[in-house]
Order: sequence, then C-alpha cells, then structure tokens
Amino acid sequence: MTDLLKSSLSRRAVLQTAAVGAVGISPALRSVVYAAGSDTPEKTEVKIGFIPLTDCASVVMASVLGIDKKYGVKIIPSKESSWAGVRDKLVTGELDFAHVLYGLLYGVHLGVGGAKKDMAVLMTLNQNGQAITLSKKLADKGAVDGAGLAKLMTREKREYTFAQTFPTGTHAMWLYYWMAANGINPMSGAKVITVPPPQMVANMRVGNMDGFCVGEPWNHRAIIDGIGVTAATTQDIWKDHPEKVLGTTGDFVKKYPNTARAVTAAILEAGRWIDASLANKNKMAEVIAEKSYVNTSVDAINQRILGRYQNGMGKTWDDPNYMKFYNDGAVNFPYLSDGMWFLTQQKRWGLLKDHPDYLAVAKQINQIDLYKQAAAASKTPVPKDVMRSAKLMDGVVWDGKDPKKYADGFKIKA
Repeated sequence: MTDLLKSSLSRRAVLQTAAVGAVGISPALRSVVYAAGSDTPEKTEVKIGFIPLTDCASVVMASVLGIDKKYGVKIIPSKESSWAGVRDKLVTGELDFAHVLYGLLYGVHLGVGGAKKDMAVLMTLNQNGQAITLSKKLADKGAVDGAGLAKLMTREKREYTFAQTFPTGTHAMWLYYWMAANGINPMSGAKVITVPPPQMVANMRVGNMDGFCVGEPWNHRAIIDGIGVTAATTQDIWKDHPEKVLGTTGDFVKKYPNTARAVTAAILEAGRWIDASLANKNKMAEVIAEKSYVNTSVDAINQRILGRYQNGMGKTWDDPNYMKFYNDGAVNFPYLSDGMWFLTQQKRWGLLKDHPDYLAVAKQINQIDLYKQAAAASKTPVPKDVMRSAKLMDGVVWDGKDPKKYADGFKIKA
C-alpha cells in the first residue's frame, strides 16, 4: 500500500470517527438500525449524481463520513459533467438521486425543453452561496455591479454574452432577475448561453462571455485566477434563497419510499455536521476539493463557506448569509412556495407559455410528508407552514399567495 493511499484511508477513518461522535451512534449499532421492520430501505446501495460545486458537500460527506450506513444505505456519489447529463440520467434511472438545480426538476416535470417525467424534490440541500461574476475587462470599464453594467451596455453598444448553467435552473433565474432589476432585459438586451459550472472560468478566460452566474467555488476561482470580479452574490438577490435540492423521479419515490426517506435523513445529518463547527467546514473543504469531487484548490472553497468574501477589486467583507447546509433545519424544508417561485420565473421569461396550477404542481413534486418522516428520523426541526415569504432585491415580496399576479407583475419580462 502506497503512503498516499495509507494517508487517504487514515484521513477517512478519522472523519468517520468524527461522524460517529457527531451523531452519537456506534458503528455496530448503525448496521442494525434498519435491520428489520417495514422501514427497511428497499434498495441499500444508491447512486447519487453531483456536479463539481461546493454545494454537493452534504451528499459527499454523508458517504465519506459513513452517516449513510446509520440509515441502512450506501451512497455512491457519481461525478457528472453537466446538468443536462444529470437530467438525462435521472429520467432514465441511471442515477437514483441527484444533487440538482431546483428549477431543473420543475422544468422536467412540466416538459419544458423536451424531457417530461414526474419528478420529486426530497429536500433543499443548501441556501445562498452562488454569485454573478463579470469579466475583469468589463470591471476595468466600470462594470463592477448591476448599475455599472447597465451604464456600460448603454454606452458601448455591442452584443454582450452571459452564461448560466441550465435554462430552467437556479443560476439562469438569479442572472435574469438581477439583470432585470438593473434595467437590462436578458432576453432581448443580451445573448445568454448555457455552460456547465466547471467550464465557466476557462470560457471566461478565452473571452467567450462577459459574465456568468454559477455556484461556488467557480466565482472565487475566477478572482484567484485574476479574470473576473464578483458583481453580486445570490443572497444579495434573495436572502436565504433555495438552491440545490436532493432530487429523484416520482416513480422512484413510489417504488422505494423507505430508501428515499433513509437517504434524505442521512444527508440531513451530513448537513448538520457541516454547519456544526468551523473545523467541520474546513474538513469538508479539504475533502470536496479532491480530484474525485470538485477538483480545485482548498483555498478556492474554504473562504466563502465561512462567509469571507472579496470582490476581486480590493473589497473584502464578512457575509452572515453565506452558504448554509442545515442552520438548525431551516435550510432543508422543501417549501411549496420555493418551488412555485421558480415556476413564476419560468413563466416570466417565456419558458412556460401558460400559467400552470402553481400550487398543485408544487404539491406533486415536493415530498412534504416524506421529508417530515426523514426529519423525525434525523431529529431535524420542521417549520409549521409549508409556505414562506421573502422580499427580493427589487423590493418585491414573494409569498406564494397569488403566483399568477406575481409572475405577470414584472415590468421587464419575455
């Protein structure tokens, strides 16, 4: 056995020991928790797709720390290259679950863009922690924020290109909302392209886009590499916004409900472990920076997960609304209003031609009852209401009460 392999195995053993302490259950007991009874997972080994992003961490750590074993399942994280690939593998059953964009699942459920299949949101994996990056070339001309970008685009007329990661996904919606709030129509005033997250920095380096919206660590990576600046964080757009979810198909939930519950509970505990301490966050950063996961330097990950931000132009700040994976359970509940919001934006930008039955669709997709069972198993607090409200960056309040009026109420839309 090589020294490198010994070191890797030793570190994993240390992390698993830490996990045992965190959940307070011995390895021997873990293996028999679901040894008998109707709660036994129907499928004990599951493949969960993920994209190389910081917010895949709770899925990865549930496996690395051995928390999955406590619930009678074995999580096999599967690194994927694009959100389109994740979509296709979920639909065909090649993946059992995925770390996936919230709006992507809603789009597939309604058949936006081709593939149509009943989908399921089991839990929200994280809130906050994405950003909008503008190229250093734009920043040098004064485009360091939304207002500056709007002025530059008015002053210097040309085709401006911006990238998001999937047409119905979260990053597209954050980018469009931010641009529109600053008076730029993303549909008619710019060119928008789709680029997989790990390819954002390389594409900006060669001049393929003027800006992009993506998850970490790729915004901070652009700063480290000296090619981009952070113009806005997504928590600036919507404080404590929903981001990635644990997703699967409706068929999987019907066929393997105990498995879905067990995996959800394991990932809830992993999120709690990450958020529990500074030391845990740093350990997480070391693990997911590895080649088999995000494949970047630890310093590209470990600053923004602690709320330590810089914009690439000398400004630094501590942001209390950084990426969170648990936050005493407040992060993870699959609020119906969260799913409905993505539908309103898909309607706003012409991805949906007609208004859907917003609430009915959210009830079909978001597995509230199953989540509550997983929360009980993992001792995670559950909110009283399935809806929540928030005021976004433009002062408009979203509460889910009148989604049709909300969707139609924006001045800038498709």
